[in-house]
Amino acid sequence: MRSAVPFLFLLLNFFSLEAQNVNTTFRSKLTYPGQTMANVWGYVSRGHEYALVGGALGLIIVDITNPDAPQQIVQIPGPNNLWKEIKTYRHYAYVTSEGGQGIQIVNLTELPGAVLPWKFYKGDGVIANQLNAIHALHIDETKGYLYAWGGNLFGGGAKIFDIKTDPWNPKYVGKFDALGYIHDGYVDNDTMYAGHIYAGQFSVVNMANKSNPELINTQGTPGAFTHNTWLANDRKTLLSTDEVNNSFLTSYDVSNPDDIRILDKIQSNPGSGSMVHNTYVRDNWAITSWYKDGFTITDITRPENLVQVGNHDTYPGAGGGSEGCWGVYHAFPSGNIIASNISVAGAGELWVVTPNYVRACYLEGTVTNAITGLPISGATIQIVGSSPNVQESSALNGQYKMGQLADGFYKVQVSRSGYLSYETDVLFQHGEVVLLNVALFPTGVVDLSGTVVQYGTGQPIEGATVWIYAGTSSSSTTSDVNGAFVFNNIIRGQYDIAASAPDQSMGILSQQNIIGDSSVVIELHPTFRRELLPAQIRSTMSPIKAMENPFALQTVMQYAGAAENTQLEIIQANGQIMQEIILEPGNGQVTLGANWPSGLYLVQLKEGNRVISVEKLIKQ
Repeated sequence: MRSAVPFLFLLLNFFSLEAQNVNTTFRSKLTYPGQTMANVWGYVSRGHEYALVGGALGLIIVDITNPDAPQQIVQIPGPNNLWKEIKTYRHYAYVTSEGGQGIQIVNLTELPGAVLPWKFYKGDGVIANQLNAIHALHIDETKGYLYAWGGNLFGGGAKIFDIKTDPWNPKYVGKFDALGYIHDGYVDNDTMYAGHIYAGQFSVVNMANKSNPELINTQGTPGAFTHNTWLANDRKTLLSTDEVNNSFLTSYDVSNPDDIRILDKIQSNPGSGSMVHNTYVRDNWAITSWYKDGFTITDITRPENLVQVGNHDTYPGAGGGSEGCWGVYHAFPSGNIIASNISVAGAGELWVVTPNYVRACYLEGTVTNAITGLPISGATIQIVGSSPNVQESSALNGQYKMGQLADGFYKVQVSRSGYLSYETDVLFQHGEVVLLNVALFPTGVVDLSGTVVQYGTGQPIEGATVWIYAGTSSSSTTSDVNGAFVFNNIIRGQYDIAASAPDQSMGILSQQNIIGDSSVVIELHPTFRRELLPAQIRSTMSPIKAMENPFALQTVMQYAGAAENTQLEIIQANGQIMQEIILEPGNGQVTLGANWPSGLYLVQLKEGNRVISVEKLIKQ
């Protein structure tokens, strides 16, 4: 029989929420009038996926194999209480509650049948019948032990039970209460990461000897209210949450538990004051319930650079407070995610959502003083036009790490009081790290003079056009009868200086640091009609040539004598490879630059890994 507990199944039109939800698709929702929902977990058997939901009146089991039409199997009665936590081991579910009665054990073997054996376990041996309220639990599936957190025994410390021998009849084997109350935690292979919420820290404990645990280290968390912890698949990175307003999901390097280091921290919706709750890991993503913000998906591939790449807003409100999404479950073979809302308009909710896991686009580097080479802290690095706005500040060592979901060209601005701002265009690509080191110049103006001469003879070239470029800004002048030119009152900075004249090739001085009044010499090679030269001379000429350089819109790059596996590699002035073009063998041409931002580019002709020729292009 199906449960008689009332619920409503709603398939809603969520087009109005499209702007809020990123890389997730709503599938269905169940609502439970008059009953709150706590945490959720999942179970898989005989090709079916089941949501295990902590309802106020007891454990709810829902078949979500068809995510668009979930079917409730049963609600098993339990303590009437808001707090419910569920974990599974083999074909058993273990449920705990602040409402008491110890650990509820449910045998799930007969699913999808609705008649499931269950009982309450209240302790054995020295704690026989003493288990009552338990706040949360975790199961070390590697070793087969259940850890019960909080509750009435041992000041809320960890209570440990052997369930590998007989999952239906747990055996009490030890405790860890040296640091007092534990709110939640993660344990695997006898290593425990316990969240001490009131102490604002997590502990790392060797639990190999259950009767004599060994405390290894403790680590404070940013919000000083450590709610839950979860270990990443690399076994080196730990994630934590702090259940306070304006809180963070934080990553730590725990590869050496004697020397724990904070790597990064991230907020779901900076400035909103929202409160994080529970985080879990699937592959290289953290799936995190964030109360009024619903849940988020964070790329943790680079744990020192956390980037949010998805979210689904399950709650109509916003801001701080512990209302909205309590928990998520992440490990179904289908990839679907379930999430619980505590209560909306007097009804608890179970959501079924399909995620699209997408890698982040990364930007990392160091900001330094262009004159002294020393790091600059407190510089603001901003990805212009990113949504939501992405910006970061450089650390004491000048380093910054940031990223975003969107790919494509974006302007990046770097600024600091007392320095000239820097701006460049960056091509962001999913899963790729762009390394952008920036040297900022102190404010001030200088003069740049120079001479354009013919290569080899040193003869001045009159009437040469000289360009000076910095990022996307440029100016030009013409050399006089002595080949001389001057740019007055230019801002200190890094410039590309180019010159060209009739019957002469272009000369470019790239990435020149103009710190004070400076003078340069630009040499131009004479050009010849290539087809009139002897073959041995033609073979020494550049095998690639731009028909227009500088160019305003696009240019045609001609190439000659391309072999198999020959390609053009386009590199921005900041060193980023932005495009690779496989060439047809022989002679030909390609059109370049149509979608490029203004600036200087290097075009490399390569055969395999060997560079044959390099040309510099300038887009005005």
